Amino acid sequence: MALLYEQISSHVLDEIRRGVLGPGDRVASEMELAAQFEVSRITSKRALEVLREAGLIERIRGKGSFVVKRLPELDRISLPLKGRLPLRAARADGVPGAIALVVPDVSEAYGLELLQAIEERCAEHGANLIIRRTRGRQSDEEQAVESLVAMDGVDGLIVFPVHGDFYNASLLRQVLDGYPVVLVDRHLSGIPVSAVHTDNVAASRALTERLFELGHRQIAFVSPPPLNTSSIEDRLEGFRSAFADRDPGSYQAHRLTELRSTLPGSFTPESVLSDLELIRAFRERVPAVTAFVACEYNLARMLDRALGQPRELVISCFDSPGDPIAGPPYLHVRQNQTEMGRQAVDLLFAQLRGESVPKLSIVPFELIDAQRN
Repeated sequence: MALLYEQISSHVLDEIRRGVLGPGDRVASEMELAAQFEVSRITSKRALEVLREAGLIERIRGKGSFVVKRLPELDRISLPLKGRLPLRAARADGVPGAIALVVPDVSEAYGLELLQAIEERCAEHGANLIIRRTRGRQSDEEQAVESLVAMDGVDGLIVFPVHGDFYNASLLRQVLDGYPVVLVDRHLSGIPVSAVHTDNVAASRALTERLFELGHRQIAFVSPPPLNTSSIEDRLEGFRSAFADRDPGSYQAHRLTELRSTLPGSFTPESVLSDLELIRAFRERVPAVTAFVACEYNLARMLDRALGQPRELVISCFDSPGDPIAGPPYLHVRQNQTEMGRQAVDLLFAQLRGESVPKLSIVPFELIDAQRN
């Protein structure tokens, strides 16, 4: 089934072929096409851009779009275009193209390597990179997506979705309209969008099984509420699956998934103190736990703080930052952010060339042992 923008561009091409529109005639505007086909203006804008790239129309700022005076051989025109050069680097105005990265934030623990890889890969492709931080707020993410897609010169989006219990309506609309989008770090279940991420189920299972190898039998999973955030849901599933083949009389899984201080916008002294008390209360209720799987680095640090950095307990996590002198403090899963960023850019450019791309691209992970004295 053709995407919405393809249907519109094919409709205009058919009108040119039938003589309804002739050389020099004005083509319906973005707004008029959006109303006629009941789509977003972004979709109609992309349809007109496809027609322009095919050499069928010219777009004159402030006046509109017009059929070119000298049409190419229409029998050789086939939409959608395949194999065209990506971005504005292939356009007549010579303006370098741009893609946009929408990300909650970056830190040394996670995000900085991803950002560096995306920026470097864009430079290799000759494209500019525009960055918008959402600070983990869905309202900011929705506003960023809307403004970037409407911005002249932005040809596609790489999005690191925020933690939340519902899909961003603006992002979903771009995907369904056929706008080039690639997600990083997580996926949207049931939504046909290309995503690059770690196999969080396998990573969490491997981390838990390493704790089994170290002799631990009662282990707790620690996280914020999953709330339809695929990365946390998958890590919890991997933790549970590690216990599936174990004797429930000897191995027990526990969970503390009500911590909220590490959620975007909640990392305040008050919320941290509240979560520290929740951890201490959990420890009092379940004193038999000897190891923890924290779904993120800052939660591992909070476990350390709440429990007094106990040497008899083992704390593991995802994405502990490296320390070139002392080594990493926690047994952890290291996600390959560099490869994730490179693949995200490559997949986006493939979409812009009209190529078919996989919906899910899995990037390998490593288990890194702690080097704590």
